[in-house]
Amino acid sequence: MSIASQDNQAALDGLRVLDLATFVAGPFCAAQLGEFGAEVIKIELPGAGDPLRRFGTPTPAGDTLCWLSEARNKKSVCLDLRRPEGADILRQLVAQSDVVIENFQPGTLESWGLGWDVLKQANPELILVRISGYGQSGPLKDRPGFGRIGNAFGGLSFLAGEPDGKPLTPGSATLPDYLAGIFAAFGAMVALEYRRKTGQGQIVDIGLYEPIFRVLDEILPSYQQTGFIRGRQGSGTLNAAPHNHYPTKDNKWVAIACTSDKIFSRLAQAMGQSELASPDKWGNLSPRLASRDQVDEAVTRWTLKYRMSEVISICEQHQVPCCGVMSIEDIVTNPQYLARGNILKTVDPLIGELHIPNSVPTLTATPGKVSSLGPKLGQHRDEILGGLLGLTESELLALEKKGVI
Repeated sequence: MSIASQDNQAALDGLRVLDLATFVAGPFCAAQLGEFGAEVIKIELPGAGDPLRRFGTPTPAGDTLCWLSEARNKKSVCLDLRRPEGADILRQLVAQSDVVIENFQPGTLESWGLGWDVLKQANPELILVRISGYGQSGPLKDRPGFGRIGNAFGGLSFLAGEPDGKPLTPGSATLPDYLAGIFAAFGAMVALEYRRKTGQGQIVDIGLYEPIFRVLDEILPSYQQTGFIRGRQGSGTLNAAPHNHYPTKDNKWVAIACTSDKIFSRLAQAMGQSELASPDKWGNLSPRLASRDQVDEAVTRWTLKYRMSEVISICEQHQVPCCGVMSIEDIVTNPQYLARGNILKTVDPLIGELHIPNSVPTLTATPGKVSSLGPKLGQHRDEILGGLLGLTESELLALEKKGVI
């Protein structure tokens, strides 16, 4: 599938989004909306642009791979919001937009004369999405925050790593940014539905740590009810066994998940050791949890007899959840990824073919699509400021000379 090869009705066609944010969280929220049809206008600082342009692997296109992928479907306009003329132009854009997304430290927009009270006057139906390290309220609201801070403050870093080791980065330091972007996009859609019913706009307020805290299953009620403080489990899982990563004969790894006695019984049969699932052995969850290390050792001895593909095949025959622990090298050739169209093949005029993650989720009637990669800085100045706002060429040149655009 190549860029813009899908010809379909866009679910969010007619929705205009102003992306004032930088790096990942806010921009990812905007990108999610853009993939399903919203017009996303990226507002960037003249001369510098979003720092994401320089974050990650550089390319001959002048921007990083991260920018080209994550700034998909956006139009770039340069505007210095710190200057009165820039703030005035933004208010004009707000009057013709539906959603504004920002992830500055709380109080930044207000210091530029662009707080909620001002933006709401320009557009009473506006949805303002605000993502920050700790949210817009509370004693820590003025502190800066990035993804690593969200992982740590949200409780996930404490859980990542070996039981006797230091807390580790759980896969990616940017995980909170992407989760916050998804929650923010959901919040924007909820707010838009409320606006449809009432005509009223509102603020969507998210702290980077909050989506992390929200997805940690029973960690809070468990502590409240029993005082249990969950710690690092390594690659294992607290409430199930065997539920881990296991080595194979060909120096690869498989993930096996037994979340019930029934599934463990099937695994024992797959291993040719049905007696392991007997009532007087590990047939019930309690003795398996009490003997977690011995259970994992037994499964490891079995998986080491086979190649990864063979373990997966045997488990599949016995209806035991199992898959390979996938590297990106494994992912790009995996039939499931290819069948689902998860890898989108695009083309950049300077660097050639570029593969990026495709839109998620899949909608049958109005699927998302990627119509363009991350734009050049200020690429859509004339279209937005000239076409949408009606500024003349002489006005644009004067603003450019002053460094406003």
